Amino acid sequence: MFTPFQFIFSSKPDQQFRRTLRTLLGFWPGNILLYRKAFTHSSAANQSRESNNPKESYERLEFLGDAVLSSVIADYLFKRFPFKDEGFLTVMRSRIVSGHQLGKLAVKFGIDRLIDADRGLSSRSNSLNGDVFEALIGAIYIDKGYNLTARFINENILRHHIDIDEIEATDSDYKSKLIEWTQKNKKDLKFNLVEEEEGAPFRNYTIEILIDGEPMGRAQHQSKKRAAQEASRVCLVALEIP
Repeated sequence: MFTPFQFIFSSKPDQQFRRTLRTLLGFWPGNILLYRKAFTHSSAANQSRESNNPKESYERLEFLGDAVLSSVIADYLFKRFPFKDEGFLTVMRSRIVSGHQLGKLAVKFGIDRLIDADRGLSSRSNSLNGDVFEALIGAIYIDKGYNLTARFINENILRHHIDIDEIEATDSDYKSKLIEWTQKNKKDLKFNLVEEEEGAPFRNYTIEILIDGEPMGRAQHQSKKRAAQEASRVCLVALEIP
């Protein structure tokens, strides 16, 4: 916990930054330099080195934050959907932690306004905002530990800013999403019925999907439609499409 006594030895910019983070995060930050690093783009870090006042950029913290965020989200989804398979959970997690989603969250939290970057940098891109958001998660993890970081993610992000039901509904039509992606990227897409297995009491269908002639996903089901959907989901995971 950051005490008022410590404010005496902090510069005014640091005091203001701490208060901003307190409002943003809901707790007092400990290592202020760690959080400043999380908001520092490499362009600003390079400029600082030239002025003999070195800074580190957010990249290493982004790497750590990405892993911590994925872990917490995976745990949440595992408990939220006890009867869903790993493929469904993977797609849901990818959707939640996608750069687009994190970029939007960064703007909601006001994180984009705290980024220290070269003025010549193209105005705060959604990708940059998302990267810094992950770096902030990494900073919280180092400063406060896993339990508080997980609580922050669950209470401040998943509970109030992520509509899981909407994401699940959006992701349910995997075939349409795959068709849309292949059309946008000018890829040749084929759904092949490679096996039709007859037997009491049900008939099973195996669908294989080819993209530009390369097998990308296969699934079997008693319904051709469900087999195509599942094969499409496998493709989306392989292509890392959230």
